[in-house]
Amino acid sequence: MDRRCPAAHPDDPTPCVGPHDAVTVLDRSNAGATGCEHHAARLLASLTGGRVFSNPEHYGAATRVHKAACDLRPFAWYEDAPRIEPSQLSHAENRARHGR
Repeated sequence: MDRRCPAAHPDDPTPCVGPHDAVTVLDRSNAGATGCEHHAARLLASLTGGRVFSNPEHYGAATRVHKAACDLRPFAWYEDAPRIEPSQLSHAENRARHGR
């Protein structure tokens, strides 16, 4: 049985991509989850003030996760959710709206 990484949200149906210990994502209170790059990016995109760190044997993974998270909408697995408020859009969409 394939188990998913701890960074995978229970409602997110997507499978893990890569090692389950590539990065650790921390929230504002330093609570964290270690996971694959795919789920870590989706988690990071859903947090306000989140941070990501590569685990030593996965050099560069945090940079890839951070870049991917910028293009993802928060709670990306809710595909039918209305997306009109800035908090519901990706960082990239918000930058484009404000000409940055």
